[in-house]
Amino acid sequence: MKDETATWNVDLGHSSVNFRVRHLAIGQVTGVFSTFKGQIKSDNDGFEGAKINFEISADSINTNNAQRDEHLKSDIFFDTKQFPEIAFIGNLEKQDEKYLLNGQLSIHGVTKDILMDAEFLGTDKGRFGEKRAAFEVKGNINRKDFGLTWNMLSEAGGILIGEEIKLHIYIQAIAHNPL
Repeated sequence: MKDETATWNVDLGHSSVNFRVRHLAIGQVTGVFSTFKGQIKSDNDGFEGAKINFEISADSINTNNAQRDEHLKSDIFFDTKQFPEIAFIGNLEKQDEKYLLNGQLSIHGVTKDILMDAEFLGTDKGRFGEKRAAFEVKGNINRKDFGLTWNMLSEAGGILIGEEIKLHIYIQAIAHNPL
């Protein structure tokens, strides 16, 4: 019997994992994780019910400030030596005309259920004839829910780093065995 599930591998060169957090309650710090991998398994071209498995190298964090990045990798924040990966396992669900990404996110040894908005941008053929699919995912998480609690007060008495992290992820995936 033929397997009726297509496997799609995330294309690192055409995908990005971006985040944004408040700084001093007046500004923002943005950053990316530059090393990640993922796979999507779907039994239909619309990706309803697709299974998602995604891993990010926590050590690949880049906020365009080497000193801040080393602080974030240290044992008082991500502790990338002990917790080298951020992982997500979940499903892509379609409700009416909207997609939702529902699953479990693991950061810093803590796993929590999350729900993010997803937009299926469509499929097309790549330069070499390979079948590609694209998605845009947006959501918010609270860093303290994952044990990332370090903070300090500014000279004015405000909190240095916000709790809410805004995620913005672009994924382009290549079909390994298209339907």
